[in-house]
Amino acid sequence: MRVRYGGQSAELKHIRADDLHGQGRWSFSSQQATLRRLNKAFRAFFDRLKAGRTPGFPRFKGRGWFDTVEWPKDGDGCRWDSQPHHPTATYVRLQGIGHVRVHPHRRVLGTVKTISVKREGARWFVVLSCDDEPAGTLPAVGAVAGIDLGVASLVTTSDGEHLANPRHLAVTAGRLAAAQRDLARKKRGNKRRRNAVARVAAPHAKVRRQRLDSAHKAALRLVRDHDMIAHEALKVTNMTKRPAPEPDGNGGHLPNGAAAKSGLNRSILDAGWGVFLTVLSHNAESAGRELIAVNPANTSRTCAECGHCAKDNRTAQAVFRCTACGHTAHADLNAAINILRAGLALRDAAQAAQRKAAPFRERRSHRERVLRRGLGGGAVGAIRPWSRGQVRPR
Repeated sequence: MRVRYGGQSAELKHIRADDLHGQGRWSFSSQQATLRRLNKAFRAFFDRLKAGRTPGFPRFKGRGWFDTVEWPKDGDGCRWDSQPHHPTATYVRLQGIGHVRVHPHRRVLGTVKTISVKREGARWFVVLSCDDEPAGTLPAVGAVAGIDLGVASLVTTSDGEHLANPRHLAVTAGRLAAAQRDLARKKRGNKRRRNAVARVAAPHAKVRRQRLDSAHKAALRLVRDHDMIAHEALKVTNMTKRPAPEPDGNGGHLPNGAAAKSGLNRSILDAGWGVFLTVLSHNAESAGRELIAVNPANTSRTCAECGHCAKDNRTAQAVFRCTACGHTAHADLNAAINILRAGLALRDAAQAAQRKAAPFRERRSHRERVLRRGLGGGAVGAIRPWSRGQVRPR
């Protein structure tokens, strides 16, 4: 027997009817949205299983893990700006709760489509998704850049600019370690452990907010100053994996540098490369900028002057010295220049392909215009099949 969303949604109606003051009190649409999330998680699990990938069985989210409730439509179980005539405050109305005051951090543009309520520790946030938001594209500035992501500097541009890596987790590491040691001494199931968990979660949440804020500021700076940005197509998950143990044949394992690799992994995750690239993609799209991902292979080993590629060119973490021509530069700057050139080559190839396909598009559009004139101006998609006895136009 297969359990799917349709059957669970039908069963939910009976559950609500039998529990009017419990489950029947809350919004039916938000409960359906939760069932859709559950169905999506299991559908993705079975898709991964069929494809032969690591399945990753969906994890049960209890009261302490389930932090987000969604209403798929404004006005169906929720209402944003439920008291529009209030002179100073903004409210959101939630079914079963009532009017809740909200402190908006910016003006809401467009038409509110969905509303979500998210819990982070002791804080609650309202997340809105909007339609018909006015486009905020930026004017062209005539500049392009390649960027190299690193640990010493978060971003190094092909212009020689270095954006600092704030290292938020490293700053909070001492306080976080103390809170984790205090949590380890607490007994499971009591109130003191719950308080200790909250003390551990608070620094993590602050670091996450700081990292996201830094990523937005760095991405906005790049998007404002450049029309096209090329970056490496990094797979951060693969880069931060622990090395596999190497057996020595006697039941033990050979040293594989796992301790040093763990320190590098921690630094990469603290820099937040994945978060930065996601934010950069969103900002570039909303601003009308072009973002190109290039293959990162050998970008840090290739000389930007003569094109010689060798492992010995990278003599140190921050020093690049070509063994062929003697060119010396900052290693991240050299890599950023190579990334920019690869991005420009990809853009030129894409534009050439578009120019090559343009005559075919023009030929097809001409044929469509001819068909429209022959059929009295009707749309091409509305052409009916020729019936028997009619003469096809040539």
